[in-house]
Amino acid sequence: MLDFIRRKAQSIFVQLIVVIIAIVFIFWGVGTNLGDSPNVLATVNGKEISYRAFQQKYDQTVDRYRQQFGDQLPPDFFTGIGLREQVLNQLIQEELLRQGGKRVGLAVSNETIQRTIGEMDIFQTNGAFDLTAYQHILERNRLTPAMFETGIGNELLADRVIQAVGSFAAVSEREVQDWLDFYAQEIRLAHARFSGEAFQSQVKVTDEALEAWYAANKHKFTLPPQYALQYLFFDSADDLREAPIDQAQIQAHYQEHLDRYFRPEQRRARHILFRVTEEDSPEMETAQRVQAESVLARIQQGESFQELARMYSEDATRDTGGDLGFFSRGRMVQPFEEAAFTMDAGEVRGPVRSVFGYHIIRLEEIVPERTQPLEEVEQELRAELERQRGKGMTFKRASDAYEAIMRTGSLDRYHAEGGQPLHRTDYFSRDQPPEDSVVSDPSFLQAAFSLRKGELSSIVATETGYAIIFVEDIKASVVPELAEVRGQVEEEYARSRSGEIAQAAAQEALNMLQETGVWPDNIERQESSFIQRIGPPDNVPDPVRQAAFAHIGVDIFPEQVLAVGSDFYIYEILESRRGPETFKSEYRQDMEQQLVAAQKNMLLSDWIAQLRSQAKIRINTDMLR
Repeated sequence: MLDFIRRKAQSIFVQLIVVIIAIVFIFWGVGTNLGDSPNVLATVNGKEISYRAFQQKYDQTVDRYRQQFGDQLPPDFFTGIGLREQVLNQLIQEELLRQGGKRVGLAVSNETIQRTIGEMDIFQTNGAFDLTAYQHILERNRLTPAMFETGIGNELLADRVIQAVGSFAAVSEREVQDWLDFYAQEIRLAHARFSGEAFQSQVKVTDEALEAWYAANKHKFTLPPQYALQYLFFDSADDLREAPIDQAQIQAHYQEHLDRYFRPEQRRARHILFRVTEEDSPEMETAQRVQAESVLARIQQGESFQELARMYSEDATRDTGGDLGFFSRGRMVQPFEEAAFTMDAGEVRGPVRSVFGYHIIRLEEIVPERTQPLEEVEQELRAELERQRGKGMTFKRASDAYEAIMRTGSLDRYHAEGGQPLHRTDYFSRDQPPEDSVVSDPSFLQAAFSLRKGELSSIVATETGYAIIFVEDIKASVVPELAEVRGQVEEEYARSRSGEIAQAAAQEALNMLQETGVWPDNIERQESSFIQRIGPPDNVPDPVRQAAFAHIGVDIFPEQVLAVGSDFYIYEILESRRGPETFKSEYRQDMEQQLVAAQKNMLLSDWIAQLRSQAKIRINTDMLR
C-alpha cells in the first residue's frame, strides 16, 4: 500500500498544495531544530535547513515545471538549470528573511496565527471553524498542528517583513516625470512590409529539396502524446442547493468584513486648464494666469462654465465641458485635490496652480463616504457564502472518495465497490481535448498531462468542481514518415522558402535606403501618424515600433531587417517630438505605483543581500549532489 501511495498519489506536499488552496507553503519546514541530525543540508546563522525540507521544496518545484511543460522537458533539464542549487538558495533567503524580521522586532502572535487558520474556508463547516476537519486534513497530509501553525506563522512573518521593508520605498516627482516623458515621446514612421505570401509563386518544390528539408525539420511534425483517462468528477452545482445560508450567518459575515463595503468620499468636478510646461517662459506663464483670471471673471458674471471649457480648456476633457467625473482622494494631483476637497457643491475656485498649469475648478457634486448597508449587498453576499459552503461540501465528497481509493488500492476497485460514477475518455492530445467541459478545463488538462501512465492525480480543482484523474494509457509522441504528412510538409516548406525570399528582398531595399536615403520605387511604403511607446500603434507592428524608439538618436533607419512572425519590415523615422501632457496626466498614478513597486522589490533584494553578506552559512555540498 505504501508503494502504491508513493507511485500513484505523487508527493504528499503536492497534494497539500491542492487541498489547502489558500496557503503558500514557501516558508514551511525550514529552520527546524534537528540538533546533531545527519540530515542537515545547510545552516544559516546556526539555524538548520533539513534535507527533508529541501526535498519537499524541490519536489514541489519539479511538479510545477512538469505541470506547465508536460513531456516537453528534456531528461537533463533540471540539472542544466541548476534547480537543486536554486531551491537551496531560495530556502536560505527565506530563512534570512525570517531572521531579519525577528532582529528588527517583528513578530506574529499565536492569536493571529489561530485567527488566520480559523478563517480558512477549507477548515470550515457551515461557516464555522471545524476542529475535527482541521485535524483530519493535517493527518492525511502527514502534518502535525505544530508544523502547520509554524508554517502559517512563518508566512505571516514574511508578509510583515516585506511590508516593513517596502514602507521605505519612495520615488521623487522628478523621477516620475522623467519616466512619463520617456513613455509619452512620439515618433512618426514610414515602413514597408515584406510578406512571404507575396513570394510563394517563386518557390519551386522538388522531391530532393523536400526530403532534405523534412529531414532537418522533422521535430516540427512530431505528433504529441495522447492520453486515455479515467476520472471522477464532483460537480459543485450538485451541492449548491444543499448549502442554504441563514440570515444570522449573513449578518455575522457582513459585520466581520465591514471594510469590504466601505466606500470613500467621492467628488465630481469640472475644470478649465490653461497649460504651463517647464519649458515655458515666465512671460508665457503670466499670460496663462491672466487669461485664467479673465475666464474666471466671466464665469462669476454668469457665463456657462461648460461652454467656456469647450472654448478655452487645453485638456482632453474640453469636449465634455471639462467634466472629470467622480474621484476620491489620491486620484488627482496636488494642489488640485486640496482645492476640490475643501469646496462646496456649486462653488467655483481658481486659478489653482498644479504641475500642468492653471485650473479653474467647479465642484459639481459630493458623494459622502459610506458603508454599504446589508440590504444593498445581501443578495450578493448570500450567493458568495452559498458558493463557499457548496464548494466545501463538494471538496469533502472528493476528499472522502480519494481516501476510499487509497484504501481499496485502485480507482477500478473503488468504483466496483459502489463508489462515484467512473468516466473514461478515448485517446486525445492536450491541444485537442474532447468537447466535454470537464476534460477541456485548463486545470484538468494541466493536471492530467503532468502524470505518467498508471499514476493517480491529487484532487484537482476545476472551474465547476473537483476531479480525480487516473492515466489509463499513453500513446507516445512519434515522428511520422514524410509520405503520411507530405501535403502539410509541402505547405510548410513553401512558407519557409518564401519567407527567405521575402527577407532577402527586404534586406536589398534596406541596403538601398542606407546608401541613398531614398525608398525604392517598387516598394509599397506606408506612413503612420504620431505614435507612442505604448498605446495604439497605428498599423505599426509593436516590434517595429519598439525597435524604432530604441533607435532614436542613432539612425533613422534600422541596422537590420526586422522579423515579425513570418513577415519582414524596414522603416524610416520621419519625425519625433515630446508627448502631450494629457498622456502624462492619465498615466501618472499608474507610473508612480509601478515605480514604487519596483523600488520595494529592490529594497527587499538589497536587504536580503546585506543579511546574506553578514550571515554564517554552511552547506553540505555532498548532500546536494
